Amino acid sequence: MITGHTELIAHIGFPTHTFKSPMIYNPFFEKEGINAVVVPFGCKPEHYPALLKAVFSLTNIRGALITMPHKVVTVGLLDEVTPTVNVAGACNAVKRLPDGRLVGDMFDGAGFVRGVMRKGLQLDGARALVVGCGGVGCAIAASLAGSGIAAIGLFDVNTASAEALGRRIRDNYPAIQVSTGSNDPAGYNLVVNATPMGMNEGDPLPLDVSRLDPRTFVGEVVMRTEMTAFLSAAQARGCPIQVGSDMLFEQIPAYLEYFGFPTTTAEVLRSVARLSY
Repeated sequence: MITGHTELIAHIGFPTHTFKSPMIYNPFFEKEGINAVVVPFGCKPEHYPALLKAVFSLTNIRGALITMPHKVVTVGLLDEVTPTVNVAGACNAVKRLPDGRLVGDMFDGAGFVRGVMRKGLQLDGARALVVGCGGVGCAIAASLAGSGIAAIGLFDVNTASAEALGRRIRDNYPAIQVSTGSNDPAGYNLVVNATPMGMNEGDPLPLDVSRLDPRTFVGEVVMRTEMTAFLSAAQARGCPIQVGSDMLFEQIPAYLEYFGFPTTTAEVLRSVARLSY
């Protein structure tokens, strides 16, 4: 029940048809008796800076979840960000401090890494390939870099994006071997699709699946459907996988804490979620 006391969390991105957060947060809020609601805000890039400012002029706004394609540009719109945001070059959580300043953090990478580790993947000394160096790819790479990996490969059709991310990782984690320019998955322990490929029917695969070793762990960020064509192809080769929504469930407890709500676990969230695809 929405009342005059309900607090809002704006979920801002475009397009909104892939959004899963309202189907997880809102059932959780209902179960816990928390008078808050996550509302999708469909916003095209040209209108986003004005919208972000306007949303935080609302007196009942608790925070904002930021998703594609706004995570990168958000960094430059805030008064303060965390070191994780600086390394990732992207932001997916914004809140307003009592003094009016807008601050941001990034939880995509933490959610992804927590998910694969809970499935048994040992990241210490591992070799990881991240395909797609936009907001979510940078966040995952930043969290992987902080998890003890030995080497990371970065690929993006925008070569400059991959190279810039590589420089930030080298600056902050000089012991990690960083390579850019290839999406060949051979020789990696973990391969991540952090591109939008898979959001639309008929999208090409992000890499040559025939080059995947069956022992390679394969992760996905796309949540339009649970089993994307890429994950299905990887699973057919025998690879262990992580679906896109796992990253979301694992990061929500961190979001809840950031916005000052009672926290929970991924298991509780899954038990109450009402996901549809």
